[in-house]
Amino acid sequence: MRTITWDDERDCIVMIDQTKLPAEHTTYHAETVPELIESIEMLRIRGASGLGAAGAYGVALATRRNDADDFEAFVDAVATDAEAIATARPTAVNLSREVDSLRGVLRSCTSIPEARERTLAAAEELADVDVARNKRLGEHGAELLDDGDTVMTHCNAGALATVDWGTALGVVYSAQEAGKRVDVIANETRPLNQGSRITTVELQERGVETTLVPDNASGLCMQQGMVDAVIVGADRVVLDGGEEFGDQGVVFNKIGTYKQAVLADRHDVPFVVAAPHATIDTERSADEVEIEQRDGDELREIYGTQNAPPETAVYNPAFDATPMELVDYLVTETGVYEPPLDRAAFEAEADRATP
Repeated sequence: MRTITWDDERDCIVMIDQTKLPAEHTTYHAETVPELIESIEMLRIRGASGLGAAGAYGVALATRRNDADDFEAFVDAVATDAEAIATARPTAVNLSREVDSLRGVLRSCTSIPEARERTLAAAEELADVDVARNKRLGEHGAELLDDGDTVMTHCNAGALATVDWGTALGVVYSAQEAGKRVDVIANETRPLNQGSRITTVELQERGVETTLVPDNASGLCMQQGMVDAVIVGADRVVLDGGEEFGDQGVVFNKIGTYKQAVLADRHDVPFVVAAPHATIDTERSADEVEIEQRDGDELREIYGTQNAPPETAVYNPAFDATPMELVDYLVTETGVYEPPLDRAAFEAEADRATP
């Protein structure tokens, strides 16, 4: 099944509950907006594209859970819910972007029945588009890989980070479909172990030979010649680096991505970012991107067992910033690009990518 979709029988959102992996493969029904927001915050649903779909479906859900008789009051109530959804996680651009897209649909409606019908249709269309563009992205990225290559990946940028297929792992799956054997080294990815809990699960389901390594072993793997390419996804890519990074773009992705990029540069291993144009933010600079801070108990405890004294101070950023000078290739659904990126030309490509 898709990572997230709509349950017609229960008239609500249904998603794979990623907090239960790998022990249990089960689904969760978000029947109210607060349940959806909780799911986003606790990472039942996650990944840039997955969050984009959650935002779109969330607006459709809000139209069904608000029962004001007056249309203007109804629109205001849905808009309030939409704002709460859009800000549930701040770093990935897709969440707020797709909520804004559905707000536009809502504003063009003239009745409550029309709003309910059209927002759900728009969310379903967005989900279909996500799958199609990730497939195209994967096909472009697969051209960078040779038969027998070993790819290192960080966090999870596979089918479970999108509606389906994936970005970084979508490249691996497309290479597999093209008849190439590609093995994967998966970093465990602290602090929430999305590499070990999620990436390994879906790679094994697709028959990809996978080796799990602790994050701190990634440099040794590259030093020993075990890695032919590092491929990661992105939660947001900006083309304006702001005060710290200047004219070059910046990739915001799961914490530890910057370290992998530095190590790849040191060992002459190609570093590839796979992200659809929907994840590329041409409106903001790096200075304006908020890096989410996670609860310190995610490090003080491991699955409910104490891992550090409860009063230990914790710095737990969910993402870091990788300057584009460390990126060898950026893969989108329109092709493969080598930084530095020409802003005007790239924005034109983004327009071409719009379905």
